[in-house]
Amino acid sequence: MGNYLIDILQEHKAGKPVGIYSVCSANQFVLEAAMLKAKRENTTLLIESTSNQVDQFGGYSGMKPKQFVEYVQEISDRIKFPFEMIVLGGDHLGPNVWQDRPSKEAMKLAADQIRSYVQAGFIKIHLDASMRCLDDTGDPGMPLSPALIAERTALLCKTAEEFAGGNELPPLYVIGTEVPVPGGAHHDIDEITPTSISDLQETIDLTRKAFFKYDLQEAWERVIAVVVQPGVEFSDAMIHDYHREKAADLKNFIEKYELLVYEAHSTDYQKRDLLKQMVEDHFAILKVGPALTFAFREVIFALAFIEKHLLPVNRTRSDSNILEIIEAVMRGNPKYWKRYYPGNEARQSFSRKFSLSDRIRYYWSEPKVVSAMEILIQNLTEMEIPLTLISQYLPEQYHALRNGEIDYSISDLIYHKILAVLTDYTFATKLKEVNIFKQLSEEFH
Repeated sequence: MGNYLIDILQEHKAGKPVGIYSVCSANQFVLEAAMLKAKRENTTLLIESTSNQVDQFGGYSGMKPKQFVEYVQEISDRIKFPFEMIVLGGDHLGPNVWQDRPSKEAMKLAADQIRSYVQAGFIKIHLDASMRCLDDTGDPGMPLSPALIAERTALLCKTAEEFAGGNELPPLYVIGTEVPVPGGAHHDIDEITPTSISDLQETIDLTRKAFFKYDLQEAWERVIAVVVQPGVEFSDAMIHDYHREKAADLKNFIEKYELLVYEAHSTDYQKRDLLKQMVEDHFAILKVGPALTFAFREVIFALAFIEKHLLPVNRTRSDSNILEIIEAVMRGNPKYWKRYYPGNEARQSFSRKFSLSDRIRYYWSEPKVVSAMEILIQNLTEMEIPLTLISQYLPEQYHALRNGEIDYSISDLIYHKILAVLTDYTFATKLKEVNIFKQLSEEFH
């Protein structure tokens, strides 16, 4: 599958405005919806996990890299989408999770993390050593020196190369550090400035030099993308749209490289025409995550409101209380939202439910929430939902249902909501049926 990723990028560099989107999520419904779409369109699917989501200790998802691979494979088997058509990637791999440790310890843990990723079969590896560690000198509010970032990046790559020898395909690397905090900004920002050409050139040159210093010349040939700030971002309540005129220098700069493209982070909530412009401007890898779980959150909330209307006439059933339960779980463990949601209790309560940052996504796998979700789905599956309530709370899904586009099932209502987001990315990247996989797909079925 790594070869297919190369094929897409080569097509892009040959002048075709094509690209690929990356589904950055461990949410079961998101992954199921993405696989259903890829299966329907006979395309490959790029799925990524982040450094704090999946690591050698389990991350916040509770899964180590090998377990995440098995999790994705189990879903693909159930959906009947060939696992061979999935590219797995790791995002922001480096000392991100261990910034409170001395640099030697943090880098050792980061190397162990990358080893566990490549040994599990992850192909696309974003090397990110931009984070300050406990003993790094200088102003804590300022970035690390580009030379030190490049040095640490090369050391992490060396680890990946050492432990990927048994894999069918060698890793493909993404470098670059000038991105927002993973998962969105901590606060609203007035203006986003795209990466400067001088900073970008320095990143590429220093990283190449560091790779060569550690005899990683062959690995350098597999650096497929660089992460830059294209001028897009989202936060608690704000979206910064892409303005291609501000990124014109970036577009022109990357054209001189034979394979290298840009990887765009935080593209969530961008308009579909702007996503298309980004691909045309060589942001050929578009990462999306919170926008998908935001759509999932919207449909679950809508279903919860529907449930509350139906229960008084179905008194033999117990309320899932999913809205109350997830609020209690988030309040009981504020680790994943506290830094993102400023203000008084009323504002924080609103943000926990409706923020674009969608920090609620960290809590769907909590046992109490999982149990409430099961009750919600069982209740609504066994009770007849009037079309009037679907029209009231899920109007887009109501029209899809009436037009015969989806079945009258809870899962289809959920998938349709998520797929509305993914369709914008398919439109932007122009992903089409991949002929070389057609036989594979037919054989699988």
